Amino acid sequence: MEKLKRAASGKTDDNQHREKLRQGGHNQQLDKFASFLEPQDTAELGKRQLQLRQAGYQSKDAVHYFHFAQLVLGILGLIGGVLYFSLVLSADGAEVTTQKMIMYTVGPGGIGYYIPQYWITRRVEARKEEITSGFPDSLDMMLVCVEAGQSLDQSIVRVARELHASYPALAEEFDVVAYEMKAGKDKETVLNDMGERCGVQDVSSFVTVLVQSTAFGTSIADALRVYAGEMRDKRVMRAEEAANKLPTKMTLATMMLTVPPLLIILVGPSVHGITKLNNMGGQ
Repeated sequence: MEKLKRAASGKTDDNQHREKLRQGGHNQQLDKFASFLEPQDTAELGKRQLQLRQAGYQSKDAVHYFHFAQLVLGILGLIGGVLYFSLVLSADGAEVTTQKMIMYTVGPGGIGYYIPQYWITRRVEARKEEITSGFPDSLDMMLVCVEAGQSLDQSIVRVARELHASYPALAEEFDVVAYEMKAGKDKETVLNDMGERCGVQDVSSFVTVLVQSTAFGTSIADALRVYAGEMRDKRVMRAEEAANKLPTKMTLATMMLTVPPLLIILVGPSVHGITKLNNMGGQ
Protein backbone atom coordinates (compact mmCIF):
# COMPACT_ATOMS: atom_id res chain seq x y z
CA MET A 1 0.00 0.00 0.00
CA GLU A 2 2.85 2.41 0.77
CA LYS A 3 4.44 1.68 -2.61
CA LEU A 4 1.11 2.34 -4.35
CA LYS A 5 0.71 5.63 -2.49
CA ARG A 6 4.22 6.72 -3.44
CA ALA A 7 3.60 5.68 -7.04
CA ALA A 8 0.35 7.68 -7.10
CA SER A 9 2.11 10.74 -5.68
CA GLY A 10 4.92 10.39 -8.24
CA LYS A 11 7.65 9.67 -5.68
CA THR A 12 9.69 6.49 -6.04
CA ASP A 13 11.94 4.87 -3.46
CA ASP A 14 15.07 6.09 -5.24
CA ASN A 15 13.82 9.67 -5.31
CA GLN A 16 12.99 9.56 -1.62
CA HIS A 17 16.41 8.14 -0.76
CA ARG A 18 18.13 10.82 -2.83
CA GLU A 19 16.14 13.55 -1.07
CA LYS A 20 16.96 12.05 2.31
CA LEU A 21 20.67 11.62 1.62
CA ARG A 22 21.17 14.91 -0.20
CA GLN A 23 23.33 17.28 1.81
CA GLY A 24 22.53 20.49 -0.01
CA GLY A 25 20.11 23.25 0.85
CA HIS A 26 21.61 25.31 3.63
CA ASN A 27 19.33 27.00 6.10
CA GLN A 28 19.87 30.68 5.40
CA GLN A 29 18.71 31.73 8.85
CA LEU A 30 21.26 29.50 10.56
CA ASP A 31 24.03 30.56 8.17
CA LYS A 32 23.80 34.09 9.59
CA PHE A 33 24.82 32.75 13.01
CA ALA A 34 27.32 30.17 11.78
CA SER A 35 30.14 31.73 13.80
CA PHE A 36 28.14 31.14 17.01
CA LEU A 37 26.63 27.77 16.08
CA GLU A 38 29.72 25.82 15.03
CA PRO A 39 33.18 25.25 16.53
CA GLN A 40 35.93 27.46 15.14
CA ASP A 41 38.50 24.69 15.41
CA THR A 42 38.53 22.59 12.22
CA ALA A 43 39.39 19.36 14.04
CA GLU A 44 36.58 19.84 16.54
CA LEU A 45 34.13 20.70 13.74
CA GLY A 46 35.09 17.56 11.80
CA LYS A 47 34.72 15.44 14.92
CA ARG A 48 31.25 16.86 15.57
CA GLN A 49 30.19 16.30 11.96
CA LEU A 50 31.39 12.69 12.10
CA GLN A 51 29.50 12.08 15.34
CA LEU A 52 26.28 13.48 13.86
CA ARG A 53 26.69 11.39 10.72
CA GLN A 54 27.20 8.30 12.85
CA ALA A 55 23.93 9.24 14.55
CA GLY A 56 22.19 9.34 11.16
CA TYR A 57 22.08 13.10 10.55
CA GLN A 58 23.65 13.59 7.12
CA SER A 59 22.66 17.22 6.53
CA LYS A 60 25.29 19.96 6.28
CA ASP A 61 23.28 21.98 8.79
CA ALA A 62 23.36 19.19 11.38
CA VAL A 63 26.12 20.90 13.39
CA HIS A 64 24.18 24.19 13.34
CA TYR A 65 20.98 22.49 14.50
CA PHE A 66 22.84 20.66 17.24
CA HIS A 67 24.40 23.78 18.75
CA PHE A 68 21.18 25.70 18.24
CA ALA A 69 19.31 23.04 20.22
CA GLN A 70 21.92 23.22 22.97
CA LEU A 71 21.60 27.02 23.13
CA VAL A 72 17.79 27.05 23.14
CA LEU A 73 17.36 24.23 25.67
CA GLY A 74 20.03 25.73 27.93
CA ILE A 75 18.31 29.14 27.92
CA LEU A 76 14.86 27.58 28.48
CA GLY A 77 16.19 25.50 31.37
CA LEU A 78 17.83 28.58 32.90
CA ILE A 79 14.62 30.61 32.58
CA GLY A 80 12.57 27.76 34.04
CA GLY A 81 14.96 27.44 36.98
CA VAL A 82 14.88 31.17 37.70
CA LEU A 83 11.06 31.25 37.55
CA TYR A 84 10.78 28.22 39.83
CA PHE A 85 13.21 29.75 42.31
CA SER A 86 11.50 33.16 42.25
CA LEU A 87 7.87 32.06 42.32
CA VAL A 88 7.98 28.88 44.41
CA LEU A 89 10.98 28.85 46.73
CA SER A 90 11.15 32.57 47.43
CA ALA A 91 7.39 32.78 48.00
CA ASP A 92 7.55 30.20 50.82
CA GLY A 93 9.75 32.51 52.87
CA ALA A 94 12.18 29.72 53.74
CA GLU A 95 15.87 30.42 54.12
CA VAL A 96 17.65 29.82 50.82
CA THR A 97 21.39 29.36 50.71
CA THR A 98 23.62 30.41 47.83
CA GLN A 99 24.35 26.80 46.96
CA LYS A 100 20.66 25.96 46.71
CA MET A 101 20.00 29.08 44.62
CA ILE A 102 22.72 28.10 42.13
CA MET A 103 21.46 24.52 42.03
CA TYR A 104 17.86 25.53 41.25
CA THR A 105 18.75 28.19 38.68
CA VAL A 106 21.89 27.00 36.88
CA GLY A 107 21.15 23.27 37.22
CA PRO A 108 18.16 23.13 34.81
CA GLY A 109 20.12 25.22 32.31
CA GLY A 110 23.04 22.79 32.41
CA ILE A 111 20.67 19.83 32.03
CA GLY A 112 18.99 21.46 29.01
CA TYR A 113 22.38 22.20 27.47
CA TYR A 114 23.55 18.57 27.73
CA ILE A 115 20.28 16.94 26.60
CA PRO A 116 21.21 17.13 22.85
CA GLN A 117 24.61 15.56 23.56
CA TYR A 118 22.94 12.75 25.50
CA TRP A 119 20.45 12.22 22.68
CA ILE A 120 23.19 12.08 20.02
CA THR A 121 25.23 9.62 22.09
CA ARG A 122 22.24 7.33 22.48
CA ARG A 123 21.48 7.57 18.77
CA VAL A 124 25.05 6.68 17.84
CA GLU A 125 25.04 3.62 20.10
CA ALA A 126 21.64 2.45 18.83
CA ARG A 127 22.69 2.92 15.21
CA LYS A 128 25.96 1.03 15.72
CA GLU A 129 24.07 -1.82 17.35
CA GLU A 130 21.63 -1.95 14.43
CA ILE A 131 24.46 -1.97 11.90
CA THR A 132 26.28 -4.71 13.82
CA SER A 133 23.13 -6.84 13.97
CA GLY A 134 22.32 -6.54 10.27
CA PHE A 135 25.81 -6.70 8.83
CA PRO A 136 26.11 -10.55 8.64
CA ASP A 137 22.81 -10.73 6.74
CA SER A 138 23.96 -8.03 4.33
CA LEU A 139 27.17 -9.97 3.62
CA ASP A 140 25.17 -13.12 2.84
CA MET A 141 22.96 -11.15 0.45
CA MET A 142 25.98 -9.55 -1.18
CA LEU A 143 27.64 -12.95 -1.60
CA VAL A 144 24.53 -14.33 -3.31
CA CYS A 145 24.41 -11.32 -5.66
CA VAL A 146 28.12 -11.58 -6.56
CA GLU A 147 27.91 -15.31 -7.15
CA ALA A 148 24.86 -14.72 -9.37
CA GLY A 149 27.03 -12.64 -11.69
CA GLN A 150 26.42 -9.09 -10.50
CA SER A 151 29.23 -6.63 -9.96
CA LEU A 152 30.10 -5.20 -6.58
CA ASP A 153 28.31 -1.92 -7.38
CA GLN A 154 25.13 -3.70 -8.45
CA SER A 155 25.19 -5.99 -5.43
CA ILE A 156 25.52 -3.01 -3.07
CA VAL A 157 22.49 -1.35 -4.70
CA ARG A 158 20.45 -4.55 -4.42
CA VAL A 159 21.45 -5.19 -0.81
CA ALA A 160 20.56 -1.61 0.14
CA ARG A 161 17.13 -2.04 -1.46
CA GLU A 162 16.46 -5.28 0.42
CA LEU A 163 17.62 -4.01 3.82
CA HIS A 164 15.42 -0.92 4.04
CA ALA A 165 12.62 -2.77 5.83
CA SER A 166 14.72 -4.57 8.44
CA TYR A 167 17.90 -2.49 8.93
CA PRO A 168 17.31 1.07 7.63
CA ALA A 169 20.55 2.47 9.10
CA LEU A 170 22.72 -0.08 7.28
CA ALA A 171 20.67 0.34 4.10
CA GLU A 172 21.23 4.09 4.27
CA GLU A 173 24.99 3.58 4.46
CA PHE A 174 24.92 1.28 1.43
CA ASP A 175 22.80 3.86 -0.40
CA VAL A 176 25.43 6.52 0.24
CA VAL A 177 28.13 4.17 -1.10
CA ALA A 178 26.08 3.38 -4.21
CA TYR A 179 25.34 7.03 -5.01
CA GLU A 180 28.96 8.09 -4.48
CA MET A 181 30.15 5.32 -6.80
CA LYS A 182 27.63 6.39 -9.42
CA ALA A 183 28.92 9.94 -9.10
CA GLY A 184 32.40 8.74 -10.08
CA LYS A 185 34.12 8.85 -6.72
CA ASP A 186 37.05 6.48 -6.20
CA LYS A 187 35.85 3.11 -4.90
CA GLU A 188 38.56 2.79 -2.26
CA THR A 189 37.79 6.26 -0.90
CA VAL A 190 34.06 5.53 -0.84
CA LEU A 191 34.53 2.29 1.09
CA ASN A 192 36.93 3.88 3.58
CA ASP A 193 34.44 6.70 4.15
CA MET A 194 31.75 4.12 4.87
CA GLY A 195 33.92 2.42 7.47
CA GLU A 196 34.61 5.77 9.13
CA ARG A 197 30.94 6.83 9.09
CA CYS A 198 29.66 3.60 10.59
CA GLY A 199 32.23 3.49 13.38
CA VAL A 200 31.82 -0.31 13.65
CA GLN A 201 34.88 -2.56 13.70
CA ASP A 202 33.21 -5.25 11.58
CA VAL A 203 32.47 -2.77 8.79
CA SER A 204 36.01 -1.37 8.91
CA SER A 205 37.45 -4.88 8.59
CA PHE A 206 35.08 -5.61 5.70
CA VAL A 207 36.21 -2.44 3.93
CA THR A 208 39.84 -3.51 4.37
CA VAL A 209 39.06 -6.92 2.90
CA LEU A 210 37.35 -5.42 -0.16
CA VAL A 211 40.13 -2.88 -0.73
CA GLN A 212 42.83 -5.53 -0.50
CA SER A 213 40.87 -7.90 -2.72
CA THR A 214 40.51 -5.20 -5.36
CA ALA A 215 44.16 -4.15 -5.10
CA PHE A 216 45.59 -7.67 -5.42
CA GLY A 217 43.06 -8.85 -7.99
CA THR A 218 41.72 -11.77 -5.96
CA SER A 219 38.15 -13.06 -6.20
CA ILE A 220 35.66 -10.86 -4.36
CA ALA A 221 33.27 -13.81 -4.03
CA ASP A 222 35.89 -15.89 -2.17
CA ALA A 223 36.71 -12.99 0.13
CA LEU A 224 33.01 -12.40 0.85
CA ARG A 225 32.41 -16.10 1.49
CA VAL A 226 35.18 -16.32 4.07
CA TYR A 227 34.31 -13.04 5.77
CA ALA A 228 30.57 -13.79 5.81
CA GLY A 229 31.30 -17.08 7.56
CA GLU A 230 33.39 -15.28 10.15
CA MET A 231 30.63 -12.74 10.74
CA ARG A 232 28.06 -15.49 11.28
CA ASP A 233 30.34 -17.19 13.79
CA LYS A 234 30.95 -13.88 15.51
CA ARG A 235 27.21 -13.22 15.79
CA VAL A 236 26.73 -16.64 17.39
CA MET A 237 29.53 -15.86 19.85
CA ARG A 238 27.90 -12.53 20.76
CA ALA A 239 24.60 -14.32 21.38
CA GLU A 240 26.31 -16.92 23.58
CA GLU A 241 28.14 -14.19 25.49
CA ALA A 242 24.87 -12.35 26.15
CA ALA A 243 23.26 -15.61 27.29
CA ASN A 244 26.14 -16.35 29.66
CA LYS A 245 25.76 -12.92 31.25
CA LEU A 246 22.13 -13.52 32.17
CA PRO A 247 22.72 -15.66 35.31
CA THR A 248 25.04 -13.02 36.75
CA LYS A 249 22.57 -10.23 36.04
CA MET A 250 19.68 -12.22 37.48
CA THR A 251 21.46 -13.10 40.72
CA LEU A 252 20.67 -9.81 42.49
CA ALA A 253 17.06 -9.78 41.31
CA THR A 254 16.64 -13.40 42.34
CA MET A 255 18.01 -12.70 45.82
CA MET A 256 15.79 -9.65 46.28
CA LEU A 257 12.64 -11.40 45.12
CA THR A 258 13.27 -14.84 46.66
CA VAL A 259 15.11 -14.44 49.96
CA PRO A 260 12.69 -12.01 51.73
CA PRO A 261 9.55 -14.12 51.02
CA LEU A 262 11.45 -17.26 52.05
CA LEU A 263 12.48 -15.69 55.35
CA ILE A 264 8.91 -14.58 55.97
CA ILE A 265 7.60 -18.09 55.33
CA LEU A 266 10.23 -19.76 57.54
CA VAL A 267 10.53 -17.27 60.39
CA GLY A 268 6.99 -15.88 60.36
CA PRO A 269 5.26 -18.76 62.20
CA SER A 270 7.95 -18.86 64.88
CA VAL A 271 7.70 -15.11 65.48
CA HIS A 272 3.91 -15.37 65.64
CA GLY A 273 4.12 -18.26 68.14
CA ILE A 274 6.62 -16.42 70.35
CA THR A 275 4.51 -13.29 70.31
CA LYS A 276 1.39 -15.28 71.23
CA LEU A 277 3.17 -16.99 74.16
CA ASN A 278 4.43 -13.65 75.46
CA ASN A 279 0.91 -12.27 75.36
CA MET A 280 -0.45 -15.26 77.25
CA GLY A 281 2.31 -15.02 79.86
CA GLY A 282 1.58 -11.37 80.37
CA GLN A 283 -2.06 -12.09 80.95
